[in-house]
Amino acid sequence: MDFFHSQESLTAIQWVLRAIIAFFFLLFMTKIMGQRSISQLSLLDFAMAITLGNIIAHPLSDEGLGMKGSMITMSVLVFLYLIGVFLSLKWVSLRHFLDSPPIPLIKNGKIINANLRKARISVDFLLSELRKEKIEEVQHVALALWEPDGSISSFLQTQYQTPTRADLNVKSEPFFLPTVLIKEGKIDYHELNKTMFADDWLKDQLTSTYNVTIEDVLLATIDQHNKLQVFLY
Repeated sequence: MDFFHSQESLTAIQWVLRAIIAFFFLLFMTKIMGQRSISQLSLLDFAMAITLGNIIAHPLSDEGLGMKGSMITMSVLVFLYLIGVFLSLKWVSLRHFLDSPPIPLIKNGKIINANLRKARISVDFLLSELRKEKIEEVQHVALALWEPDGSISSFLQTQYQTPTRADLNVKSEPFFLPTVLIKEGKIDYHELNKTMFADDWLKDQLTSTYNVTIEDVLLATIDQHNKLQVFLY
């Protein structure tokens, strides 16, 4: 464990061991922080990401620094981060400080220029985001919001929205997500056991209907009507 502490020099193997420990420790810390820090970068998340990356980088590039201090510092910071997250769930004022409320950029087809400056974005960026949502005209937008994570949420005027089945009075079946039975040539027995079928039935279906084996299948799913859909390599 000499590589764990401060050294005048490290061998190649010791550098590798430091990198492995730092890698898994950083994964562990990220897991504790939760999916929130991965799916979106709020003010607190961004500050944590920059700080943790900087702390763990030093002992990986300087043999004169031990890893113990960096790991203790990271643990304390993650603990403080979790406290901040939980307190933001309790206190609205702290939540608004860490995650600012959405800023309206467009309302009833009109751009709010003052809020563009507040969000520090240009008209070109706003139009680019609208194009990504397949929106051609600003006048078609009922409301566009600058979200705390840096994205733009837009809502069309009702007359420009795509009609739904409910609007057209079309009867529809309940939503059903097809069950994946085979992935990359291997049966997913966890999902298969949720159905009324066994692997013998699945193999027979592949042979009689598609004339293939399980190893030939990239993806196979089954719907609510027990219809098998097969995608080959």
